[in-house]
Amino acid sequence: MTHKYKGFEPKWFDDDFSDDSYRSIFKWGEKRQIKPPRESMYKLLKDKFEIDDSDFSEYSEELGLDSVDYDIPIKLDKKHIKKFKEIFGDEFVRTDEYARLSVAYGKTMYDIIRLRQKVVENVPDAVCYPDNKEQVNECVEYCAKNKIPVYVYGGGSSVTRGVECIKGGISLDMRLRFDKIIDFNEADQTITVQPGLSGPGLEKALNEAEMRFGAKRAYTCGHFPQSFEYSSVGGWVVTRGAGQNSTYYGCIADIVMAQEYSTPVGVIKTDSYPRKACGPDIDQIMMGNEGTFGVLTEVTLKIFRNMPETIKRFSYMFPDWETAQRAAREIMQSEAGYPSVFRLSDPEETSIMLYMYGVMDSPLKHLFKLKGFKEGEMCMFLGFTNGEKGFSKNCAKHTKKVARKYGGMTLTGYVTKAWEGGRFSDPYLRDTLQDFGVVIDTMEASVNWSNMTKVHKEVRAYCKSRPNTVCMTHMSHVYPQGANLYWIFISKFGSAEEFKAYHSGILDAIQKSGAAMSHHHGIGKMFAPWLEGSLGENEYKVIKSLKEHFDPDNIMNPGGTLGFDLKKDEIIRKDKRIYEKTW
Repeated sequence: MTHKYKGFEPKWFDDDFSDDSYRSIFKWGEKRQIKPPRESMYKLLKDKFEIDDSDFSEYSEELGLDSVDYDIPIKLDKKHIKKFKEIFGDEFVRTDEYARLSVAYGKTMYDIIRLRQKVVENVPDAVCYPDNKEQVNECVEYCAKNKIPVYVYGGGSSVTRGVECIKGGISLDMRLRFDKIIDFNEADQTITVQPGLSGPGLEKALNEAEMRFGAKRAYTCGHFPQSFEYSSVGGWVVTRGAGQNSTYYGCIADIVMAQEYSTPVGVIKTDSYPRKACGPDIDQIMMGNEGTFGVLTEVTLKIFRNMPETIKRFSYMFPDWETAQRAAREIMQSEAGYPSVFRLSDPEETSIMLYMYGVMDSPLKHLFKLKGFKEGEMCMFLGFTNGEKGFSKNCAKHTKKVARKYGGMTLTGYVTKAWEGGRFSDPYLRDTLQDFGVVIDTMEASVNWSNMTKVHKEVRAYCKSRPNTVCMTHMSHVYPQGANLYWIFISKFGSAEEFKAYHSGILDAIQKSGAAMSHHHGIGKMFAPWLEGSLGENEYKVIKSLKEHFDPDNIMNPGGTLGFDLKKDEIIRKDKRIYEKTW
C-alpha cells in the first residue's frame, strides 16, 4: 500500500492462497499483487453507494479460497483422449478438474462472480498444450473427422465469454508451449510468432532485438491493451483487438501482415505483401473469427522503431464534455499527425480519476477553482506522442495549440505519468473491491463524431438508471471520423444473473443508440445475440456463409460464439425490447 489511510482502512485481501483454488483462476495477474483504492477514492465510493465503513468491516463475497471441486463427468471417449496424448505427448493432455476449469472462463464479471460462487457450468473434457502447428493441424483434422468441439485459450482476458467451452470437447491452452518466435525480418520490419506469446514476451524480444537477432536497433510492437501483461498475441488477433497506443500505431487489424490457421477444411495461409488488390482480403476475413473458423497457428506482425526518448506527454482540462469533443475532433481532423495515447474522460470519469490518481491530493485542485473549472462538468484529456523526434514534438505542439483554442487548461506531466503508472495495473482493483461486493466492469463501442453525444447520453442514461451506480466514460481510440467510447461501471450486484441482466441492458442501449456493438473487445458468446441485429440480416449471412465453409459441422468454438448457433428467438434486433428494469 503506497498511500496509507489516515482514517479507517478495510483489510484488503492480500493473504496467500493455494494454487488449486478458485481464486487462483479468477484473480487478475500476479498471485500476491493487489491494488487498493486511494483513501480519497474509497471515501468517494462510500458516498456514491451510500454506505459506510461498516460495509467494509467484513468480506461480503466468497474469496474463492477453496480448492476447485465440481462434478462434471468427462464425456469424451477414452480412445480420443489416447489419440490426443499421441499427438501432444502424455504430459501435455490433462483431464483433472483444475486444468479443465482453468481454461473455461474469462475475465468478465459474469465469469468471476460465478467462480466466486463455485458455479461451474461449462468446461472442456480435456485440455491440450500444443508445441507446434503440425500438432494443431493433426488435432483439428482428427476433431473434424470425429465431430469433437475445439476451443482455444490464449491469455484468458476475454470479457465476452469468448473461451467458455459450452459443448465440452477439448481446449487448446496456448500459454505453456505455443509461444515461440518463428522469424524476425528487419528489412521488412516484421516478426512472425506463435499465438500463445504474451504481450511482455513479444515486447521484450523486440526491445532486445540488437542482442537477440543482431538487429541494427531496438523495436516495439506498438500494441498495448490494458490486458497487455496477461493477454496473448493470438487473442489480440482473433478478437480484432486494440491497444492504448492505437491512435498512432493502429489497432491489431492494421498491424497484422499475415496469418496461418488450421481449419476443419485444411490450412489457410496468407501472404505478407504490404498491400494488394486481389479480391477481398483474406487476412481481414480471418481476423475477428474468434476461433469459429479455425485455430490461429502463426501470425506475422508489423514492428516499429522503439524511441521512448521522443515521447512528449500532455494533459489538459476542458470546461465541459461538448467543448472537449470539439477539440478532440479538431486534433484528429487537422492533418498534423496523431498522438499515440489519446484519452478524453467525461465529467464523471474525470471526477473519479482526479481522486484515483491523487490529483485532488495535489496543488492542482486549487488551480481548477481559480480557472473556473467545476467538478462534475470539467473533462480531462491526457496522452502522449510517439515517433521521430521532430514529428513527435510537432504533434504535441499542435495538440497544445488546439487545446488552448478550445479553452483547455494545461496541466503538468504529473497527470499523464500517474495514468501511465496504473495503465496495466488498474484491473487489480476489481478483485480488491469485489471482495466487499463492489463490482467494476467495462463496455465499449465504436461511434462517429456526428452521433457521439447521442450514444454517450443514451447509454449513460441506462447505466445510471440503476441506483447508486458509477458510470465513467472516455474515448480511448480516436480517428478523424469518430472514436471508441468506453464505459466503466461500478455498482453492487447480488448474483451473476443480476449482473448479466444489467450488462445485457447496456448492450441493448448501445445497439439501439446506433453505435457498433464492439470496437475492440470482440463479441464472444455474451455479445452474440446482438450481432446480427447490429450488422444487418443480409450482412450477417455473409459471415455465416464463411462459417459454413470453414467449419461445416460447427466444431470450432460452438455454443453461441458470434451467434452462429443461436436460435431465432435468441437473436436481439433493434426493434426487440429485452430486459425491463428490476431495481
